[in-house]
Amino acid sequence: MSTADPSPPPATPVASVPRVRLVVLNYNGGELVVRCLEALSKLDWPAERLDLVVVDNVSTDGSERVVAERFPAVRVLRNSANTGFPGNNLGLRDLDGVDYVGLVNPDAFVEADWLRAMVTALAADDGLGAVSARMLFADRFVDVAVASPTFVPGVADSRELGVMVSGVRVDGVDRWRDAQVAEGGWGIEHGRDGTFEWTRGDAVVRVPLPGSVASVRLAAEAAKSVTLRCGAHEVVAEVGTEPSWHEVPLGGGEARDIVNNVGSLVFDDGYGADRGYLEVDEGQYDEPEDVFAWCGGSVLFRPAYLADVGLFDERFFLYYEDTDLSWRGQTRGWRYRYVPEARVRHIHSAFTGEGSAMFQHYVERNRLYMLVKDAPRDMVTHALWRYLLVTLSYARRDLVRPVLRARRPNPTQVLRRLKSLAGLGRLLPAGLVARRRIRRAATVGDETIRTRLTPRPRAPHTKAQ
Repeated sequence: MSTADPSPPPATPVASVPRVRLVVLNYNGGELVVRCLEALSKLDWPAERLDLVVVDNVSTDGSERVVAERFPAVRVLRNSANTGFPGNNLGLRDLDGVDYVGLVNPDAFVEADWLRAMVTALAADDGLGAVSARMLFADRFVDVAVASPTFVPGVADSRELGVMVSGVRVDGVDRWRDAQVAEGGWGIEHGRDGTFEWTRGDAVVRVPLPGSVASVRLAAEAAKSVTLRCGAHEVVAEVGTEPSWHEVPLGGGEARDIVNNVGSLVFDDGYGADRGYLEVDEGQYDEPEDVFAWCGGSVLFRPAYLADVGLFDERFFLYYEDTDLSWRGQTRGWRYRYVPEARVRHIHSAFTGEGSAMFQHYVERNRLYMLVKDAPRDMVTHALWRYLLVTLSYARRDLVRPVLRARRPNPTQVLRRLKSLAGLGRLLPAGLVARRRIRRAATVGDETIRTRLTPRPRAPHTKAQ
């Protein structure tokens, strides 16, 4: 019996490999867009069958020039103005000879086999319009448990609050933008000094690595003792009414990957969300699965899908434009699939900052605009009514109650919500025209679409976009 190694299988002829265009949208991307392109240049894909395109949204930081100098094989297309995320449209046109076309965020970094996994999934099912990757946060994280006595602010605010978290440093470096109040938080709020989040009695603050010591900025309604624990290290912090920094060693805590997006969904109340958001990646998303929507930060399209449904609605500018395009495709019978083997790491909200005024404005305005265009009528009216009620609730908490107690009101949240509502009003005529056009072209009805929406859980582990 021969012991010689078998001959290797013949190589796949390069001409038979699908031609793929990948588009990266750049606006003052600096070193992030360079890092993104470096990862794309290492893809396991024949260079002659890969068309890398950077669409520049009128950058002013010199990154357009750096891209041209460091990546001569990359085509740079220039928009005449900053059109936000729909600026990608410039790279999604003229697809003659392109078998598949994809988008990668400039703050996302793909692994070498990312594209091969995406193409394999899309090629296997003609009914798929797009496939979406396993997107993890760029950092790994370690948990800091926060335990605090609670209080209830009053009649207008019945929440049980523990302690206010407003900053995180790692080895002296500000990492608040990247930190996560993953469990036991009440959501991001806005103050005069920036964003903060109240905890419940027990909460978990995820601290990005690398680092050896975390400092957490805490304040409370009155002096109290708060316990911080990371692994075997435990610190009792004396917290007062003024924010102060408290250190806890990070050694001994387990470093873990955290999910950013494994396909997107829409709740039955009209909020879009990243599926799996803030969950520890422990294998629960290791199987491919059809999803309601794809994530625009890492997606591969079938050109026939874009030809049928159209490109991004430029009125969105930022956020929900990918969910809108996904929903429009749903009404035309297209499907989308999450591909777990396609891995990408992402710096979440690197350019807008979650909780910033810009982030909040476009998220709130665009969610309502998407519903006006795409959703059943009762979902639209319920969402608008709910938005008004929540705005009134904020007004009572942040304006009326402080005035009645002779304190300084904080109009930030109310003014931001009113600005978003005014922005929707300006988009409403165009949205109603688009709605009629979408409904005339639909081949899938509202009742079928409803079955694909996700019931809103009581304690979701997903992030509303």
